[in-house]
Amino acid sequence: EIIELFQKEKIDIRFVGGCIRDAFLANKNSDIDFAVNCNPDISIRILTKKNIKFLEYGKEYGTITAVIEKKNFEITSLREDYNPLGRYTEVKFTNDWYKDALRRDFTFNAISLKPSGELVDYFNGRQDINLETVKFIGEIQKRIKEDYLRILRFYSFLGLFKNINLIEGYDEILEKNISQLRLYVSNDRIRKELLRM
Repeated sequence: EIIELFQKEKIDIRFVGGCIRDAFLANKNSDIDFAVNCNPDISIRILTKKNIKFLEYGKEYGTITAVIEKKNFEITSLREDYNPLGRYTEVKFTNDWYKDALRRDFTFNAISLKPSGELVDYFNGRQDINLETVKFIGEIQKRIKEDYLRILRFYSFLGLFKNINLIEGYDEILEKNISQLRLYVSNDRIRKELLRM
């Protein structure tokens, strides 16, 4: 229903995130997330027109959550992150799928899937899943400084694989930066990530 609504408005909508990653790993995932190449105000207008309930607590970062039959579906506008520091960032909405993929943390989290079934994988994330590797997009030190929560997410995602292939040099950089977590990430967020592990 969500796909049809956005396609009817000539807006490009794709599946993104964990639902794609888990599909390749044959893991169940009930969280279905979408990305769209329009700003969140347009997403709100489209949902309102069809009387679909929504939550907008993530609107500042482009996320509108549609609620259908008591299930949440995040619909996030493509964006670029500016001046990211530690955990927070300024955002600018874009229509460019590649720029949106660049801001994501790991290669397999930047994969998107068109409703037609076409996979878009700019950074060989599917290959990294096959290799059982968690790989940062771009230079690891820079990506960690943008958001120190990525340290915990890295270790969390290692748990997806049985025969982990670590990238040489990652451990040293992660350990060097882990003390920054307490400065930039709330205790509650750290707790949630640890419990998810």
